[in-house]
Amino acid sequence: MSNRTLPPEWSPQDAILIAWPHADTDWLPTLHDVTQCYVELSRNILCDEQLIIVAPSIDLVQNHLPHDVASQGSKIRIVTADSNDTWARDFGAITVLNNAQPVPLDFTFNAWGMKFAANHDNQINRALEKAGVFKNGMENHLDMVLEGGSIESDGNGTILTTTKCLLSPNRNQQWSKAEIEQELKKRLGAEKILWLDHGFIAGDDTDCHIDTLARFAPNNTIIYCGCNDAADVHYSEMQLMKEQLASFTNANGEPYRLLELPLPAPIFDDDYRLPATYANFLVTNHSVLVPTYNQPRLDDEACRIVGEAFPDRTVKGIDCTSLIVQHGSLHCATMQFPVNTLNI
Repeated sequence: MSNRTLPPEWSPQDAILIAWPHADTDWLPTLHDVTQCYVELSRNILCDEQLIIVAPSIDLVQNHLPHDVASQGSKIRIVTADSNDTWARDFGAITVLNNAQPVPLDFTFNAWGMKFAANHDNQINRALEKAGVFKNGMENHLDMVLEGGSIESDGNGTILTTTKCLLSPNRNQQWSKAEIEQELKKRLGAEKILWLDHGFIAGDDTDCHIDTLARFAPNNTIIYCGCNDAADVHYSEMQLMKEQLASFTNANGEPYRLLELPLPAPIFDDDYRLPATYANFLVTNHSVLVPTYNQPRLDDEACRIVGEAFPDRTVKGIDCTSLIVQHGSLHCATMQFPVNTLNI
């Protein structure tokens, strides 16, 4: 497995994968609202690249697409497959470059440590392969549990992850931290693994996925969630996270430029705090789609900071107040495929 690398998400992409919400998922009580969010997400992705949609039926998708989206049908591929949920980031194939050729890797997805059902979601990559989506097939890595939202790549040999997630029970407890690090280096071609020990988002189901906390960006940058309110439940952990990020260096020993995002004001579903975060943005070929939460001042500030991190892309806010109800946002709902990965 030599000459491997995990490309950064701002590398050129063939397409982005989403899984359409339907009545047999937890979206049933809010299905109309979240479907509109998926329509808006689809509209924005199609501005920049192709879109692959997994759904139990083609009609389920086509019946909800407005004319301006449906009219781009040549850029949309619908693959029929059952799904438990819609978090494509975590069940979608993770694509590495092997001698510069894209290779999708199929890891086991077990719904964040067997918290929920994943029997259908864990078959979706094979459904895509059977449908001929992948140009050069797919590699089997089902002996390891790994979610796309748990890792970030700077594209220069460094992977950023969190100890709370990758060392949590019911994932890969047969391996020590050192063994997991070795597996990440071998399978993803990493030279260096940065383990983030601090930081969390209240209400998160994922055991602290990195894509809720800190993200790589071009020009040796990390963009991360900050908290400067000493009365906030996140304050102490976010301060420790900031200190640790400042101590990190890349594979060449250079420190990263740090850009701090605000935290959204608390959003509740009944008495349960939802894990709203601006770090869960999606990078497309020409844009960055940033989750917004009907908090104009904070939403605008987050979009401005993301724009500073990605100066060559247009920043677009997408209302994710319906998406966050099931504890995820834009990055969680999507998986990108690097250019030349797919038959499109």
